[in-house]
Amino acid sequence: MQDHLPLPAAVEAELAGATSARRLSFDAGGVDAWDTGLLIFVLSVQDAAKSLGFTVERAGLPEGVRKLLDLAAAVPERDTKRGGAPPPFLARVGRGALSGLSGAREMITFVGESTIALGHAMLGRARFRRVDLMLNIQEAGVNALGIVSLISFLIGLILAFVGAIQLRQFGAQIYIADLVAIGMAREMGAMMAAIIMAGRTGAAFAAQLGTMRVNEEIDALSTMGISPFEFLVLPRMLGLILMMPLLTVYANLVGIFGGAVVAVGMFKVGVVPYWHHTWNAVGLDDFAAGLIKSVVFGVLIAIAGCLRGMQSGRSSAAVGLAATSAVVTGIVFVIVSDAILTVVYDAIGF
Repeated sequence: MQDHLPLPAAVEAELAGATSARRLSFDAGGVDAWDTGLLIFVLSVQDAAKSLGFTVERAGLPEGVRKLLDLAAAVPERDTKRGGAPPPFLARVGRGALSGLSGAREMITFVGESTIALGHAMLGRARFRRVDLMLNIQEAGVNALGIVSLISFLIGLILAFVGAIQLRQFGAQIYIADLVAIGMAREMGAMMAAIIMAGRTGAAFAAQLGTMRVNEEIDALSTMGISPFEFLVLPRMLGLILMMPLLTVYANLVGIFGGAVVAVGMFKVGVVPYWHHTWNAVGLDDFAAGLIKSVVFGVLIAIAGCLRGMQSGRSSAAVGLAATSAVVTGIVFVIVSDAILTVVYDAIGF
């Protein structure tokens, strides 16, 4: 190859001065070795020729140069412009609606696949490792007792203190027991346990499944004919669904104990009267109402965490976004379902 290539500007000037010829070809017969400088030169000349209306023929170039040029042309240039005119309002609304419909379709499909997997588990035909189920039960149950204990105790303490401020004006501090017991059994025990599990276990599910998708482990299971829903999603769902009622009962008891600490320690309520009022205030129906909610919350948190994990992209940033989305989706599901169940309970007198 010649030591010095002509300047692309000089070649462009010669092309602009051409009056009859409208075809540009290359003759590289004497080129023995070349580097990226030749590629840059050819690209510059080619762009200049095309802007002037010339037809470019690259048959005379070395085969390696032609392949690299074809490869460069095969990848479209990325649009990095910022600050352009935003799309019209109706276009944004339409895109949002289509995105929402797509997300709803994916969620319905996921719920259907999960239901089929649960049906196979009930029939004993689900393909998953029992050790995975045990590990998820431990992760969603025993390992969560510490944070559930702390939050439930503080929630019971806060309920008792807020109620006592008003009840003290009428000398009715003894009714702190009723307030805390009913509040924890019907609402706060199940809800606070669910919010904790959404932020703790739901995010963990999304991160685990997202990382498996990045490492192509989910694709490998599908290639081997193993359902990812049965092998990966089902043990996590079963573990959380089984543990949520137990965590709720535990949260109820710890919250009631927190209320007793405030009532007995700060407002001079006797231990025995507090115990009797608690026993008379709540019944099995109150605990049952909270347990039903806890099962629903467990299902929804598991669906949110596993769904976002299965939808994760194939990068570390996508895994982080999936974990964040799992927490947000799980908490929204919990709050909305709690409101719906509360209205239903009131309508049926439960």
